[in-house]
Amino acid sequence: MAITTQNPIAIVELCSTLRQLRQLHGHFLAAGVLLDPPLFAKFVAAVALSPKTPHHLPYSHELLSHSPHHASLFALNSMIRAHSKSSTPIKSFHFYRQILLADALSPDNYTFTFLIRACTQASAPEAGRAAHAAALRRGFLSDSHVQSGLIHMYAELGSSDAFRGIYAELQNPDLVTQTAMVSACAESGEIKLARQLFDEMPHRDVVAWNAMIAGYSHLGRSREALDLFGLMQVEGVRIGEATMVSVLTACAHLGALEQGKWVHVYVEKNKLRLTVTLGTALLDMYFKCGCVARAMDVFWRMKERNVYTWSSAISGLAMNGNGGKCLELFEQMKDDGVLPNEVTFVALLRGCSVAGLVEEGRDVFESMKSRYGIEPWLEHYGCVVDMYGRAGRLKDAISFIDAMPVEPHAGAWGALLNACRLHNNIELGEYAMKKMMQLELRNHGAYVSLSNIYAESRNWHGVSDVRELMKAKGVRKEPGCSVIEVDGQLHEFFVGNKSHPKYINIETTMKEMMSKLRSAGYVSRTNQVLFDIEEEEKEDALCWHSEKLAIAFGLMSLRDGVNIRIVKNLRVCWDCHETSKFVSKVFDREIVMRDRNRFHHFKDGVCSCMDYW
Repeated sequence: MAITTQNPIAIVELCSTLRQLRQLHGHFLAAGVLLDPPLFAKFVAAVALSPKTPHHLPYSHELLSHSPHHASLFALNSMIRAHSKSSTPIKSFHFYRQILLADALSPDNYTFTFLIRACTQASAPEAGRAAHAAALRRGFLSDSHVQSGLIHMYAELGSSDAFRGIYAELQNPDLVTQTAMVSACAESGEIKLARQLFDEMPHRDVVAWNAMIAGYSHLGRSREALDLFGLMQVEGVRIGEATMVSVLTACAHLGALEQGKWVHVYVEKNKLRLTVTLGTALLDMYFKCGCVARAMDVFWRMKERNVYTWSSAISGLAMNGNGGKCLELFEQMKDDGVLPNEVTFVALLRGCSVAGLVEEGRDVFESMKSRYGIEPWLEHYGCVVDMYGRAGRLKDAISFIDAMPVEPHAGAWGALLNACRLHNNIELGEYAMKKMMQLELRNHGAYVSLSNIYAESRNWHGVSDVRELMKAKGVRKEPGCSVIEVDGQLHEFFVGNKSHPKYINIETTMKEMMSKLRSAGYVSRTNQVLFDIEEEEKEDALCWHSEKLAIAFGLMSLRDGVNIRIVKNLRVCWDCHETSKFVSKVFDREIVMRDRNRFHHFKDGVCSCMDYW
């Protein structure tokens, strides 16, 4: 290796092992390079900040402790910076103290920028406030990087008043601090203020755009995220990995497959590296759009996969009803030497639940602690209750709840209540509802589930009691909403809403569709509709459920043979499920529907869930 003193950082980055680093160190010592204080400081900084941090950072400590010179501010700042990006950020304060104790040194704006970043990384509020106070005392709060660092730190620590206060004191915030404030507001959920500040910025860099899009995506305001992404493209802003991940998240939430495909093409066309983060976001998008084959193709093409990638793939298979394949992929994950985590087991248990693999699910749950030393979360317990309940083993479900080593949570009782709805067990359903109300008094889903249990049994008095209780408690049922994508445009339908510009055509298509379905043997399931209206009116009410409106719109808008893809915010009702099966057969059209619980793939009159959801 040719030795040069001009760029020690580039040379250090060539060292992939500790042995090579020691050899390089020896070469520099023999050449007398390290006798020069500035070059020694550069070498220490290069070692500390090398991407090979796991063994390079401790070696930089040794270099500094055996230095022939007094440590320079540059070298100590580099150590603070290196630790602020490491798994030991709080060690940054060790080198900060060295600066304070040195007679000839004094911290500068870089010191505080890196120190504040270390406090953010360590989630250390007291240390962060101390760094803030020290920067104030030494007059560095006028530095934009220190300001932006503090804004980001307080946002990460959940102190909105603190970062608002810092920004309010700035007379002329520059691009750096404006961007930091937009990011802080977006991360903290103050999206309205973030957008106001964003729109007022005279110049917006890619960080500000990414922060806004990520903020919308994180809050579930996916349409606004995609609208802003469209504006970003119009303005010619550079699009990178961070943008793509947020956009894919929004596409996944909405089931916007065509836009998600566009992102995939963009990534390949622009030769963006398919990192673990980007690849995982891409396969998650395909899974949440019901494209299992495409998702798995992305998965197997990824050159690097971590535990979250494997867990995301298992979760995607589970939500699409492929429980057996979840277990197969888990075996391949273990063969690949990847250790599962808590998220992996949530996905596995869901896979076993939707496929009715009870014994396999029991083995998975027991192996968590016995084989992997993982303590179950409340979510794992809820999955096991759901698994027993869906399989009709209600006694096993209640026995499991009674034996839980922790207080049963609303998720466990909700899973039992849903099982009682599936298997029409009124008595146990009432018990589960009572337990849920003690934990979540305003959970509208629980009231609706119990009402549906009564309705299936034609217990109209029970239905009336539940609805009166909902009124008394101020609980309102969330309105049903279905989203369908046509030619890259998203169309939303709400139950009974007539605001769509093509509503008259949709209504005509709906009537023709229902007439053909009745001729094919379809009979409305009116049990769960309000009991105080006539049967004919009940059937009419069912016709205007949001998923039926979306299906009718899909039939009139999409070419023959193109799948109808719908995302529903609530669990699909029995009647709409039955309607979708008939449409898939009568119109020879595959329907892919994602509801709150899982995917339903309707084809040739059959659903992938086998009426088990």
